[in-house]
Amino acid sequence: MMEEKMMQVRNDRPRRSQKRRKRRFPWGDLAATLLAAAICVYVFLSFGETTPEGEAPVRGASTPTTARVQDDLQAAQTDVDWELLLVNYENAVPESYEISLAEVHGGEKVDERILASLTEMLEAAKEGNLGQLPVVVSGYRTHEKQKSLFDNKVAKFQKQGYAKDEAKEAAKGWVALPGYSEHQVGLAVDINGATYDLYFWLQENSYKYGCQLPLKKERRSCTWPGSG
Repeated sequence: MMEEKMMQVRNDRPRRSQKRRKRRFPWGDLAATLLAAAICVYVFLSFGETTPEGEAPVRGASTPTTARVQDDLQAAQTDVDWELLLVNYENAVPESYEISLAEVHGGEKVDERILASLTEMLEAAKEGNLGQLPVVVSGYRTHEKQKSLFDNKVAKFQKQGYAKDEAKEAAKGWVALPGYSEHQVGLAVDINGATYDLYFWLQENSYKYGCQLPLKKERRSCTWPGSG
């Protein structure tokens, strides 16, 4: 009898332990967490959206689309590219490059964006040209025009006894290869005057008008950055 009671006590202990391990689900903690999250969302929606000036945004107002933003950036980039464009014997004219031409005094054409500064420079250059307006003898050139000038220069060297390859190399020192001339983007001009003193005037003053002279002193050509 005594042994049966002891066995019953032993069997009851695990059950009591299991009862002690049971805990109530923390409904209170869950409710508090959900309430805090709801408050955060409300505060964000009510006060989080403001304009840079601190004003409340206009509900329903449209925002710029990605395409519109890209168009605006492209337009801004186009306005800058012509000043950063580099065209020389190592850098060809971009295939997609487009320009709008304007006529300068004398009939030659240039990129319309340099017309104002070029005209102002020519007027000021009268003091170095016996009071006469210098003449632009070469401005914008088509690819065909540039090729014709280069081929003619090669032919002249060949007549002097140069081999064809030698004539081409010699011609490069005088005329740019087709596709590699700053004249083809309308940002370069060749200027003639009544006296050679015009060159010295340009050498001292052309930078004031955004124009750069080449290193070769015998040439009176002028380019606008960064084409040369």
